[in-house]
Amino acid sequence: MQPKLLTNTLDLFSPSFTTKTECTFYDVGIQAGFPSPADDFIELSIDINKEYIKNRDTTFFARVNGHSMKDVGIFDGDLLIIDKSIEPQNNKIAVCQVDGDFTVKRIKIEHDTIWLVAENDAYDPIKLTADNELMIWGIVVASIKKF
Repeated sequence: MQPKLLTNTLDLFSPSFTTKTECTFYDVGIQAGFPSPADDFIELSIDINKEYIKNRDTTFFARVNGHSMKDVGIFDGDLLIIDKSIEPQNNKIAVCQVDGDFTVKRIKIEHDTIWLVAENDAYDPIKLTADNELMIWGIVVASIKKF
């Protein structure tokens, strides 16, 4: 049975700017290969809102439901940061509403045809036609995950 491509539910959240969210930030570049000496680190602070939210009035969050984008590191349960002010373009990952159902997919434009492409071979690309109602809610700028 083919997995369902679209869902009619999307958990949406608005960012809160009522508090400043600063965390300790070590500007050393943490090695994913061999360990590096930690004695030369510089301790700074970083504001998560300033780091990830460039346009306060046009940014929202949504929780991922499904596995269609797993090959680009977007997994079920991840929290997406989405900016409505970014222009939809070829190869951008977007939160879309197609015929009333929400989905997150990569935009592919070929000549006069728009495709919404999953990053998981188990899902077929969605070819948009004049019969489809498409609304692009915003472009994904980051994916936050819990381990």
